Amino acid sequence: MDEVFKALADPTRRRLLDALYERDGQTLGQLCERVEMTRFGVMKHLRILEEAGLVTTGRAGREKHHFLNPVPLQHIYDRWVSKYAARWTRALAELKRELEER
Repeated sequence: MDEVFKALADPTRRRLLDALYERDGQTLGQLCERVEMTRFGVMKHLRILEEAGLVTTGRAGREKHHFLNPVPLQHIYDRWVSKYAARWTRALAELKRELEER
């Protein structure tokens, strides 16, 4: 999970993930159009995203396409978000019930 948090810590990498969410299977050139940096810079960010398992690649002829892999994000949600959100939703549901009973 450390690699995923490291990957998500950078706003450029989050922007690249958002771009892949909007349209999966983009090439490096297409992703470069989404951010203001060199191809080499985008490649470095994509490598970090790949190492974290957030992006996978596939080839179609000479082109390399990048795809969003949401599984690591789901693992983070399951581990960190859902257990804390459950407490709040229970408390809000209880508050709603109490207010409606008055």
